[in-house]
Amino acid sequence: MALLTPARPAAPAAARAPEQRTGAMIAYLKGVVLAPPATHERGHAIFVDGARGWLGDAPCGIGSVGTLTLSMRALLGEALRFDAAGLILAHSHPSGHCRPSGCDIAATRRLAEVARALDIALIDHLIFTPHEVYSMRAGGLL
Repeated sequence: MALLTPARPAAPAAARAPEQRTGAMIAYLKGVVLAPPATHERGHAIFVDGARGWLGDAPCGIGSVGTLTLSMRALLGEALRFDAAGLILAHSHPSGHCRPSGCDIAATRRLAEVARALDIALIDHLIFTPHEVYSMRAGGLL
């Protein structure tokens, strides 16, 4: 998996307020998963340390219009390579429906379970459409 480096902010990340870091992370993930052509589901993950500082990120799949195949082995292998304490997963819904499908929910819960066994926290799974973002954590599904 190739790594993508997000644009670096003018101020060091540690100097910015948590709300600013969260907003920047959401904007970055939205740009990656909705990058043209936005006709297929696309997944991406950010890996963080114990203080939730950015360690790296990686794509985690491109699917069809309505599905994304996620390799937990590859995703968690990347997390282990970074010695990540946590990860944030994101994917797009080109259909425009921001709510998670039953498959999204089941796969996310399974990923959280397997990651937990490796001492890696699945911090959130975000679903993006051009106009909305859905947090599975905030929605009580994680």
